[in-house]
Amino acid sequence: MSWTDVLGRVSFSNCDPVFYGISERWKVFSAPPSWLCGHVLRRDCIAAPIPTADYAKNKDELMLLPDLAIVSRESTGSVLIFGNRPLENMRDIAVPTDSSSSRQLLDWILNEKGLDPRRVEMAPDLGQMLEECDGALIIGDRALIESKSNPKLIVMDLGAEWTKITGLPMVFGVFAARKDTDMISLSEAHSDMIEQLDKFYNDLSWRAEVIKQASASTGLTETRLDNYYSTEVWNLLDPEAVKGLDLYLDLVCGVSEGAIWAKFD
Repeated sequence: MSWTDVLGRVSFSNCDPVFYGISERWKVFSAPPSWLCGHVLRRDCIAAPIPTADYAKNKDELMLLPDLAIVSRESTGSVLIFGNRPLENMRDIAVPTDSSSSRQLLDWILNEKGLDPRRVEMAPDLGQMLEECDGALIIGDRALIESKSNPKLIVMDLGAEWTKITGLPMVFGVFAARKDTDMISLSEAHSDMIEQLDKFYNDLSWRAEVIKQASASTGLTETRLDNYYSTEVWNLLDPEAVKGLDLYLDLVCGVSEGAIWAKFD
């Protein structure tokens, strides 16, 4: 099998609407967000959702697929700061090794608030993180699960804070490919991913099936996941989200010229 027949995906439920049930033409593998940019650059896959911050670092080699992303419009529900004290009183915050966009966004928010607690890189284990630090950044399904178990420890939702400050959606992840990728194969991949997303949004029985399998995988209730997909995280990159993406690239990553997009006939 050629690398042009392989898709990478984030190993969180936030990508299930795009990848669950996709055409068997594609081999799909899961990885932590921070690994996926390397997989794309090494030609392990034709495309994958990667942290927006990683796209900024590798923009000379990468282009973005239109219409697809990992977006929060207000609260994201799955990029959270936990702690036993207010953010303003934290001396240190444990940050996970599996994300870059969330960590850079946290740094930017702290700077906006005039705060500079020490950041300590740790494995994403909330209990251990809070044993050693005043706060902990947790992302993805772990954040959804920990927020259910420890609702009183939630100090901040980073997606909500970004939207509060900027008025725009937060784009945590973008779907990227190498600039030298075969455009015919990439167009087919894009089309199949869009088809799955459209099916999730427009076919209620299919949406229910995707949510059911996500519930079985994560242990979260179908009601919680339905709310997650309805009000917190989207995979559709609409014009308002593109504005949020451009602003994040500019303010947080120092990329003022915007993104480079794949163009399909």
